[in-house]
Amino acid sequence: MPTFRSILVADDEASIRHVLSLVLADKGFEVRTVADGEEALKELAARPYDAVVSDVRMPKVNGLQLLTQALQQWPDLTFVVMSAYGSQDQALEAVSLGAYDYVQKPFKPEEIVLALRKAEERVRLLRENKRLKAPPSQGSPLDRIVGTSEPMKTLQKQILKVAPVSTTVLITGESGTGKELVARAIHELSLRAALPFQAVNCAAIPEGLIESELFGHAKGAFTDARTAKRGLFAEAEGGTVFLDEIGELPQPLQVKLLRFLQEGEVRPVGENRSFKIDVRVVAATLRDLQKAVEQGRFREDLYFRLNVVNLEVPPLRARKDDLAALSTAFLHRFNKELNREIPIVRVSPEAEALMQSYAWPGNVRELENALERAALFAEGDAITPEALPEKIWQQASKAAPPPGFAAAPVIPVPADGQLSLKRAMPLLEETFIRAALKQTKGNRTRAAELLEISHRALLYKIKDYGIDPDKP
Repeated sequence: MPTFRSILVADDEASIRHVLSLVLADKGFEVRTVADGEEALKELAARPYDAVVSDVRMPKVNGLQLLTQALQQWPDLTFVVMSAYGSQDQALEAVSLGAYDYVQKPFKPEEIVLALRKAEERVRLLRENKRLKAPPSQGSPLDRIVGTSEPMKTLQKQILKVAPVSTTVLITGESGTGKELVARAIHELSLRAALPFQAVNCAAIPEGLIESELFGHAKGAFTDARTAKRGLFAEAEGGTVFLDEIGELPQPLQVKLLRFLQEGEVRPVGENRSFKIDVRVVAATLRDLQKAVEQGRFREDLYFRLNVVNLEVPPLRARKDDLAALSTAFLHRFNKELNREIPIVRVSPEAEALMQSYAWPGNVRELENALERAALFAEGDAITPEALPEKIWQQASKAAPPPGFAAAPVIPVPADGQLSLKRAMPLLEETFIRAALKQTKGNRTRAAELLEISHRALLYKIKDYGIDPDKP
């Protein structure tokens, strides 16, 4: 991935513009030239440039004014200034204002190329340094993708393989499974990590605005286009664009996206020319795109371009082994956010049994919401069943009992209509303990393992409930 691709040359002398355009293009740069600082600012607003080569003395907006205004809006932009003999003080002032280097006129074109190459290497090193010196507290991007179940181990290995290259990735999975987390991990583990990550939900932007949001527009392109605007692709130059809900992208935009994936070019609304943009595309969908192709709602050629690598994020019901780790991570966060006097340190065995029996149709997002609610209502240091949302109880009551408790009796609803969970919990606990002791033929150690409580805690509860372990 080249560090510099596009160069803007600003000089009021046509001969210098012509020479630099030829020389820089010969060295592999994409070059655009303008005659003054005012034109340069308009050009910078319309599309991204890696560097500006500007004369100090120009009409309308001079080089120093151009430098100051441009760096206020685009602080990472690299400037190389050119100064005629006798204006060296202005060149030095430009460096103090943020220019990388200056070249004195008359100059050999190779001097400009050398200055850009040096600046290019500096930018590359700064980006690499930023990527390598991420704060240790952030850990690996994979740390945020919580789970040690087999489906998640497979997904994490796939992320590590695909991240270092620029291959287009299609992430599939149900709503709430964490597709954006996967996209961010791919970006942060790539060589583009120090550059922008731009995310957009294709279903959340009105059809009439999405083209401008993605690809930008020229001044006057439509009624409200009072100024030129860069799109998300331009803002992500060098980095990654994440297109969530790609299946909702209107068909006219599908054509434009396909052109970008084929040519690496975008054309802002109202522009008569295209621009090269270097970004990686990661897309996500909860829809079956193959079916959408068969129904004529999604372009087949775009589907194949996007689906170079397909990563599928498993639903929570397929990775129940990760419930405990996910719960711990969420509760640790909620303890801080809710500023609880008594931190929640665990999920009670009864609550965990309910959570294991629930289908989690909303996946990890639903689990997060359920635990946030439970953290608000929990009275002690544990999440208990009564703190969980009612729908978890409702579905759990229809579900089969957890493994090892098939023989446990059903607890009847009291005839007096008293539905207090607090009053029912001791009965539920006693019932589970008796079932566990019966299952293990009175083996207290094994019963404690089934109940996921300590051996000592089981002995206390046996005594409290007056249970005979040999005749539960």
